[in-house]
Amino acid sequence: MLKRATAAAVALLACALAPAAHADGGQDGGICEGTALTITVCASDGRSAPGATGGTATPAGTSGGSSGSSKPSCTYTRLDPQPPAENMFWKGHDRSEKGAVYGVNCPDQQGARTVWIPDGQAPDAAPVIDPEAVARRAAASMRLEGPTVASPRAAGTYVVGMPTWMWATPSPSTFGPATASATAGGVTVTATAKVARVRWAMGDGETVTCHGPGTPYRKSQEVTSSPDCGHLYERPSSEQPGGRYQGTATATWTITWTAPALGDGGTFTETRASEFTADVHEVQVLN
Repeated sequence: MLKRATAAAVALLACALAPAAHADGGQDGGICEGTALTITVCASDGRSAPGATGGTATPAGTSGGSSGSSKPSCTYTRLDPQPPAENMFWKGHDRSEKGAVYGVNCPDQQGARTVWIPDGQAPDAAPVIDPEAVARRAAASMRLEGPTVASPRAAGTYVVGMPTWMWATPSPSTFGPATASATAGGVTVTATAKVARVRWAMGDGETVTCHGPGTPYRKSQEVTSSPDCGHLYERPSSEQPGGRYQGTATATWTITWTAPALGDGGTFTETRASEFTADVHEVQVLN
């Protein structure tokens, strides 16, 4: 997440945007009345509200366009004091260049961002990068698949009342870790994906959640329950379509991302599923 000092500065936007603080519409988009720590630039990012036409940037609190209203999506705040020159928020620029670091707060995005804007350039012309959107692009480039189910296996036969062991064969594409990066607007985001859990829908109305691929069964373990991923079928599958239980193993991938240039990071999840069948019989007892 953003450095605490920067986040605190951006948090003062509400104080800086008092109704009486009105921009004069100068070349820099107008400077609102600020606090001792911030100066708020009155400008939109040029995006129109739903139903509006055109994308002309307008000062905050005003509307534009003849057939609809354009509301400001983002507010730009010049950080005062500016971060130290070696701080990542300078985006590779230095104090010899004519420009400054601004905090960006967008109502439709979580968290705050920072951008470096050259002097004389309207803040609304500066790109606002949503790092999570870039992270999702990185995740989309990964090969994330559903579990490779090893048990229950299609050729196997299972018994009512006997422990069934479930497990999947792990690989980078089915359990991770997988890593990829994506870049947009000069911001590079690196994402790493790992499977956090697998939810097994067993086909008999029961579900089992396992935090890992499960433990493979060995004959030497005889009639024992799986230590981490097992189930007990209580009815045969003879009345099911095809005489088998139709199951699904759904992996939940946790994607952790970082955007060092923004001092930001976070997580989101995606799911991938694989189907399996289980042929379950009753034990026939002979007298």
